[in-house]
Amino acid sequence: MTLDFGVVPSYSQLLFTGLLWTIFITVLAGSVSILLGIAIATTTLYGPKFASLPVRGISFLFLGTPLLLQLYLLYYGLSQVGVMLPAFWTGVVGLGLHYAAYNADIFRASLQAVDPGQAEAARSLGFSRGATQRLFIMPQAIVTALPQVGNNSIILLKDTAVLSVLGIAELVLNAQRAISETYRPFEFYFTAALLYYVVNLAMEFLLGIAARKAEEIR
Repeated sequence: MTLDFGVVPSYSQLLFTGLLWTIFITVLAGSVSILLGIAIATTTLYGPKFASLPVRGISFLFLGTPLLLQLYLLYYGLSQVGVMLPAFWTGVVGLGLHYAAYNADIFRASLQAVDPGQAEAARSLGFSRGATQRLFIMPQAIVTALPQVGNNSIILLKDTAVLSVLGIAELVLNAQRAISETYRPFEFYFTAALLYYVVNLAMEFLLGIAARKAEEIR
């Protein structure tokens, strides 16, 4: 069978819709992973042991198990105990939790990298411990963590493809639907790969701009 990319334009709307859902899921799950990552990092560094130890243990659980298994546990496992989570939100929560564990390590290292003398200087000026963390330490840590967190966001975008197993109509699943009608796997998988590549380049460009702006502000 010869290659025929002429069939792809007929399914461009299907592929474009899948790409939009992929980007939307990436934004939602990425936001969850960043906010939770900061919360986990601050809890493990500054929280009491009765809070920090369980949080660290849960974080290790997500670091040490496959993403696909975590999604199955959220989608099928929770339903056995009466918690019915829709497939879409299972994907968002699953990706968010998975990458929150990785982002937490980045934020924790970035917080520890801030010069302790800055905290001492802020406290000597009358700032409370919370205000010092919020106004002086955390902004610097976020700037330091931004490149690595950005890389994790790019990986997260690619990992949205795993959500096709839950029936979420992201790019890969929509490409598979086109393949089921045309029997042209190479053409549609190649097109999907090309779309991922273009979005990855756009994300790298925007993250590079954000990192430079953050450095200028700091």
